[in-house]
Amino acid sequence: MVYTRVLSSRSYAAKDISFGIGARAAMLQGVTELAEAVKVTMGPKGRNVIIEKNHGDPKVTKDGVTVARSIKFKEKAKNVGADLVKQVASATNTAAGDGTTCATVLTQAIFTEGCKAVAAGINAMDLRRGINMAVDAVISDLKIRAVMISTPEEITQVTCSSQPAGSAVATVSANGEREIGELLARAMEKVGKHGVITVADGNTLDNALEVVEGMKLARGYISPYFVTDYKTQKCELEYPLILIHDKKISDMNSLVRILELAVKQNRALLIVAEDLESDALAMLVLNKYQAGVKVCAIKAPGFGENRRANLEDLAILTGGEVITEDRDLNLNKVKVEMLGTAKKVTVSLDDTIILHGGGDKKLIEERCEELRTAMDESTAMFDKEKAQERLSKLSGGVAVFKVGGASEVEVGERKDRVTDALNATRAAIEEGILPGGGVALLYATKVLENIQTSNEDQKRGVHIIRNALKAPTFTIVSNAGGDGALVVGKLLVQNNLNFGYDAAKGVYVDMVKAGIIDPLKVVRTALVDAASVSLLLTTTEAAVVDHPGGKNTVPSRMPAMDDMGY
Repeated sequence: MVYTRVLSSRSYAAKDISFGIGARAAMLQGVTELAEAVKVTMGPKGRNVIIEKNHGDPKVTKDGVTVARSIKFKEKAKNVGADLVKQVASATNTAAGDGTTCATVLTQAIFTEGCKAVAAGINAMDLRRGINMAVDAVISDLKIRAVMISTPEEITQVTCSSQPAGSAVATVSANGEREIGELLARAMEKVGKHGVITVADGNTLDNALEVVEGMKLARGYISPYFVTDYKTQKCELEYPLILIHDKKISDMNSLVRILELAVKQNRALLIVAEDLESDALAMLVLNKYQAGVKVCAIKAPGFGENRRANLEDLAILTGGEVITEDRDLNLNKVKVEMLGTAKKVTVSLDDTIILHGGGDKKLIEERCEELRTAMDESTAMFDKEKAQERLSKLSGGVAVFKVGGASEVEVGERKDRVTDALNATRAAIEEGILPGGGVALLYATKVLENIQTSNEDQKRGVHIIRNALKAPTFTIVSNAGGDGALVVGKLLVQNNLNFGYDAAKGVYVDMVKAGIIDPLKVVRTALVDAASVSLLLTTTEAAVVDHPGGKNTVPSRMPAMDDMGY
């Protein structure tokens, strides 16, 4: 009976179909309005956008993808175009972590010109080939001109200016806030290019950087009786032996034998296990207080397969073995050589830090390489994050960038900029850097002057890309209150490919020496994604959308995305 009622209440929305110029014009309107809202955030003098939330306080941001995701139009046809531009911004954000505003500006420029060309009778397929040909030529030119940054030292020394290159990338992406750039450059130097840098809300007015070297486990001591420093409430062990067990320890006698092994070696003992039964725990505490044995026990970090992987990593880092039944090992078979070692272990209520593990450097590097491969091959974001987290523990450490501010809204806005800056810095290390301020794309127009095409329609496609590549510089200058057309014209008549316009100061400078640089990966991804979606929109001949009067009568129970903080 219930099943029948559910069926009878279902209704289907009627559809509207539009064709040709009308369909593209409606989508173009949506693209243009969304792009204009995103555009205002571009460059060092870009403005903020305030976004209303259905629940909670409004969000203030200069992050292009955040602005794009928040926009939804009442007209369905406009929404189709806007949603595809959101897709461009999201794809660029996922691949490069920055450059979303640039991608949106390029999409608008290419699609606008593409619509005009198709309306004028240009063959859409030849136009497509011409655009693809031009994009490939530009990408090749950018790769040749890129300057690689291969080591953390080069991040702080690659340019001749007083501002380090790594911090320059971050500073430009953080909209000229130099402090952010310098802190991120310091974090990259501390934890290495594969180390984890996380961005968190701070509790003060100023930004702060907290660097944790070594392996940090998100588990503290099982009992406060293990504390050795009562002032700091921490347990500190020098050169301890480390027992790694994947099961709960309930046999007190077998644990006594391992404790005796540590005492004979005159070493402290750290026990990492799923848990300890009350009798085994009481025995350890008793030995600590009455016999003066330095010992501490913590629970194994993680759950399920992730816990097993974390224990394997710990074993490799410390040079020990995981005592597990899968290898036919139990606590009665443990020998001293099966226990791991480290220079120092500090255990607090919430976490454990293991410094300078005694594992084989070659085995640790092999494990790190396995994790990098797993990150590259994994398609699930959760698996990538877990692999990145494990890699950071093995390869160096974790840096936490704590974003300060006077209010929650200000912290949120600055946090967006710090995240963009961090992603830009990583992208710069991965593929190299180019002159910033949009001039890398602007000067790439010169390689398109002599490109060979099969017919005039393809040539028009190349011409569209030539014009679109001027849009980022034009927008940055316009947002700074300058004459975009005048600046673009002046830059194109000279031959120094590093020469550009510093919109923050309103002067012409050598962009690389001034520290105004963009990562190649960000520029490349923005152009490729923008061209791809623009071509899909330009070659569209029909659009099918829901009819305004034919809405489904069953309300959606799913909350809006902004209700969930996306």
